Amino acid sequence: MKTQIIMLAALLTGAVGFSQKDQIKEAEKALKGGDAATAKTTLESASGMIASADERTQAQYYYLLGKTYTDLAEKGDNSAFEPAADAFKKSNAIEAASGKLKYTDENDQYLRKLAADLVNSAVDDNGKQQFESAADKLYLSYKLSPTDTIYLYYAASSAVNGGLYEKSLLYYNELKEVGYDGSSLVYKATEVETGEVHEMNKVQRDLMVKSGAYANPIDEKQPSKKAEIVKNIALIYTQLGRNDEALEAYKDARADNPDDVNLVLNEANLYYQIGDKDKFKELMAEAARMAPDNADLHYNIGVINMEQDNVEEARAAYRKAIEINPGYVNAQLNLSTTYVNEGNSLIDEMNSLGNSKADIARYDELKSKKDSLFQQGADVLEEALKTNPDNQGILTQLKNIYAALGNNEEFMRIKKLLGE
Repeated sequence: MKTQIIMLAALLTGAVGFSQKDQIKEAEKALKGGDAATAKTTLESASGMIASADERTQAQYYYLLGKTYTDLAEKGDNSAFEPAADAFKKSNAIEAASGKLKYTDENDQYLRKLAADLVNSAVDDNGKQQFESAADKLYLSYKLSPTDTIYLYYAASSAVNGGLYEKSLLYYNELKEVGYDGSSLVYKATEVETGEVHEMNKVQRDLMVKSGAYANPIDEKQPSKKAEIVKNIALIYTQLGRNDEALEAYKDARADNPDDVNLVLNEANLYYQIGDKDKFKELMAEAARMAPDNADLHYNIGVINMEQDNVEEARAAYRKAIEINPGYVNAQLNLSTTYVNEGNSLIDEMNSLGNSKADIARYDELKSKKDSLFQQGADVLEEALKTNPDNQGILTQLKNIYAALGNNEEFMRIKKLLGE
């Protein structure tokens, strides 16, 4: 009786194996006929029994399942990319364990094709501003081909564009962990017939130049993206309100890139946002030493000194910005404003004075000083008109100063320039 039971079990096992192979053949037939949906349904109906099949059948099953999902992905089903990749990987794992590599080469080819298709689909998604979908596809493409770390970089960029800061942070941190550099050589040449510059791979570029169809070959080095990555990590932490982590990220970034003035500027801006004006000022001064000919740096130093009532330091910074860029309107306006504000600060005391001889003398002294300050503010703007004669902001502020000075002649001249 025991023997009969064992034989019955063996027969049942054989029957199950036959059913799986039958369904795999049906699915394969449907797929060859272009009916991926039927192939998918057929394979899914066998999924519950596939674990009991022999290794060769399992490898074949997942190979065919991968092909089925690939076909669906090619027909526009974006949800099919990941299960296709998972199926090919399972087929490979089964064959690696068994040592019988029948489908592995084809699986690898399909995985490479999936990676390329994912990138192309992500490009389309980015064009449609479907940034989350693009980021997910690019990240999956990177996972399929881990040596192509540029896809991880593009995934992070897509996530940032979509405002998906938590996701982009994960990607950027992974880029940092794998040591992504991003520097490269881009090979270019000019098409002789059209004069247009084209990018190619090196072999193609050299062949085209040799043929005479292209000329002026250029090997253009693309800079490392390490500084950009650590800067973006810090900026994202800032965006998420995680300021301590952002400051730590800047510390790491500057240790790796001590000569990058942009990192200093971004760190300074973070200190400004969190209200540490002294640290902001310190870092801006450091940045100014690193890039002494950067007018924006000196302008920003002027702004923070102006806010802290360091008037002379603000004026010196604005003058330096104008020296570098004679047409720097905002620096000119702010420099003028420092004199106007100082003049206005005298008015309260003037108004508080009485009619005694001493008060009248003090009033005249303060008025003279106020008018002198206003005139200095006007002189700054008159000089600014030489480089920006039609600037409405300069003309309006100048008109108001002349009105305050009671200089009707100059007031009317500026009104005319304003077209009033």
